[in-house]
Amino acid sequence: MSARHVSRAIVATDDERIFDTVTQSGFEAMMTSPHHKSGSDRLAEVAKQLTDVSIIVNVQGDEPLISPRTIDSAIEALLADEKAVISTTCEEITEAKDALSADVVKVVFDSQNRALYFSRQPIPFPRDEVKKHGTLENALRETPNLLKTFRKHTGLYVYRKDYLLEYTSWEQTDLEKLESLEQLRALENGAVIKVVEVSEPSIGVDTQEDYERVKAIIENE
Repeated sequence: MSARHVSRAIVATDDERIFDTVTQSGFEAMMTSPHHKSGSDRLAEVAKQLTDVSIIVNVQGDEPLISPRTIDSAIEALLADEKAVISTTCEEITEAKDALSADVVKVVFDSQNRALYFSRQPIPFPRDEVKKHGTLENALRETPNLLKTFRKHTGLYVYRKDYLLEYTSWEQTDLEKLESLEQLRALENGAVIKVVEVSEPSIGVDTQEDYERVKAIIENE
């Protein structure tokens, strides 16, 4: 296992085809309920069965290229901040289309790298530049340095196990449902989420175009 701080990897799924593929390849998988509303809810079902761990890492299935060093960095950040109950990662946005895309989640955080908000919309919103150029798309084209203000949230979470089990027992919140972002449930209930900026990019597979890009990278390797 490449991530230094991870001792066990389990694929949580509600699809028997995935379960069979994983186990027949010699890896560990667990079948879960098909009725979960979020990945964290599915994760909690598995976490309840793990009695000898205090930290749970969730690498989402749509992040196949995430670096082991990114995973380790997120674990280390959570362990280093005693007030944080979740850690996650972000990276620079380098293309205007990603800043504008609702499939690319953006995050803003404070001076201690604790999350303030996650959104599918471009945040923070550069009001003056947009007023000057008419639209955000025009502003990004005319002022390329604006891209440096955006950070893409990547599909990796590290939880303190006790908090994961508590958090997933709560009802979905209004913001969570509006944005379809499960981490907003935690923020709305006052959680401290540590955000780690990483330099090794990943590709979240949310569209057919993403799938083709990732497929080509894997086949080339």
